[in-house]
Amino acid sequence: MNSKDLTQRINAPESEALFASLYGKGGVAKARKRYSSLIEGLAALKTAGNADLRVFTAAGRTELGGNHTDHNRGKVLAASIQLDSVAVVSKRDDKIVFFRSTAYPDVKLDLSDLSMRPAEQGTTEALIRGIAADFAQRGVQLGGFTVNANPTVLPGSGLSSSAAVEVLFCKIFDKLYGEDKLSALEIAQISQRAENEYFGKPCGLMDQCACAFGGAIAIDFADPVKPLVKQIDFDLETFGYALCVVTTRGNHIDLTADYAAVPEEMKALAQHFGKDVLREVDRAIFISHIAELRAKLGDRAVLRALHFYNENERVDDMRALLEEAAKVQAQPAPSNILAETRAVIEQRYFELVLRSGTSSWELLQNVYSPKNPREQGVSLALALTQEFLDKSKHRGAYRVHGGGFAGTIQAYIPLEALDAYRQSMEAVFGVDALTVLRIRPVGVVELVF
Repeated sequence: MNSKDLTQRINAPESEALFASLYGKGGVAKARKRYSSLIEGLAALKTAGNADLRVFTAAGRTELGGNHTDHNRGKVLAASIQLDSVAVVSKRDDKIVFFRSTAYPDVKLDLSDLSMRPAEQGTTEALIRGIAADFAQRGVQLGGFTVNANPTVLPGSGLSSSAAVEVLFCKIFDKLYGEDKLSALEIAQISQRAENEYFGKPCGLMDQCACAFGGAIAIDFADPVKPLVKQIDFDLETFGYALCVVTTRGNHIDLTADYAAVPEEMKALAQHFGKDVLREVDRAIFISHIAELRAKLGDRAVLRALHFYNENERVDDMRALLEEAAKVQAQPAPSNILAETRAVIEQRYFELVLRSGTSSWELLQNVYSPKNPREQGVSLALALTQEFLDKSKHRGAYRVHGGGFAGTIQAYIPLEALDAYRQSMEAVFGVDALTVLRIRPVGVVELVF
């Protein structure tokens, strides 16, 4: 479809339902403007290739439970969100990938050479090259394309900007050259391998799964080849709460070692018992060997293992509560039933969220970097949220969000208190520090208008 026809379809009344499902009814006009601008930008690029334009979106994600458990084959709760990476794409006749984005420097990559380059680690080039290499190993005959992208999942936000870009490129390669054969899980796995091997970050699979699948999902990574993924149709606003993240605008420079130490220490404990990951070690056996483990590997490793076991159990409990709430939400319910469900969320689900946050702070110890104790924005945001809830006498919950050490917190705030909470957070962390998240039903997809 050429740029003129695509722009007309994006702005036609028929597209309103699609945009509302992705961004909410209040986000339709902004989405149309954003997509139209990307089309104009691609048309202006001399590298754009042919005139057949295609549109892709990949969701960012929020973690609801299971902080730092996926890399040891644990359990997580996550959800795709309305913040996303959108790309307008045109196929090329050569083997060049040209990537322009409002959040990254331009990338021009020749697919003729897909070998790993240590000097590229930590770059967008490394991610694209690693994803392309995976397709080539599957026998896919790759060609080039030009991408004009706009992410609202900003780097360093704790909402998986990198994973969103990874699954976005996977979907583009698959749609343009791979015959659209990959499942959401395969897309996530290819993306994770590219980040692990080419990009050089030892991440788990949770971020990529949440960005690829869509909706709220519970994932059990006991089988790393075929993790169990269950979708939960849940909307917190039905029960009078907003799901928020607050960015503390912390410094993310030189945190790779902090992130890497978490799975490394857990796996070192597992190796003591001849296993690869903690999921393979029975909790009772671990407990019975704590004295020798702390002598061999240190107290922090033991504490992080305790977090892993406790967090896994919490995820099961949180999933069960969300599933019950989703049943109520799925059909028109009397006000008394909605009120009862809200009370359950406030009393039981929020207690689990708070325990998860406390465990991350005290046991996992990923709220701030031990290399820079003067900078504790996440700790401060958590403390201020508790202060706000205590003084306002509102129910709610909060926890560190994502990888930790810097970045964001997550908070559940009553809708009637949202404006006041926003003001209190932005007074400390700056304008637009708070973002209200909306769980969207799709992860990574090509949009057809």
